[in-house]
Amino acid sequence: MEPGPEFGKLFRTFEHTAFRLETRDHYRSANEAAALRQFVAGEPVDLGWFQNWLTMIRAAAAEGRRFTRVRVVTVPLTDYSRFGVFCSEHTNAAGEDIRYLARQDAVGLPDYDYWLFDSSKLVRLHFDGDENFLGGELIEEPAVIVAHNYWRDAAWHRAVRRDDFAAE
Repeated sequence: MEPGPEFGKLFRTFEHTAFRLETRDHYRSANEAAALRQFVAGEPVDLGWFQNWLTMIRAAAAEGRRFTRVRVVTVPLTDYSRFGVFCSEHTNAAGEDIRYLARQDAVGLPDYDYWLFDSSKLVRLHFDGDENFLGGELIEEPAVIVAHNYWRDAAWHRAVRRDDFAAE
């Protein structure tokens, strides 16, 4: 599944829940590159690039649909992970619940990213060696989907709420 309209449609059409497991310490995205540079330099961060995502989360939350995410991070945090903690203040305020899990506490979880929509649609995400998003692989095998539901629940149980993690 290429990045684009078909993949994007999943975020607008799920009925109840959209969960993401993030396992990388860096992601490369042209959309956020300037904001990341500003953040690392200690400058005011222009969040204009982020507004469509925040609007989508607000709309979903208003409809009773829920975005959740667990970020597995290496401690001490990379600049990109610190930027993620900064951004998650805004996404959580919009209605997404992002939590953090130190990598050493992620034993038994996959070492790759995925989205799980309504506990039944699984998309494994693929990246190249430079951390660029290549697309998603829609997986329909029931036993594989059940395993990812288990991993979602295990990650969620071990993870720390964003505000508590940021305060540490």
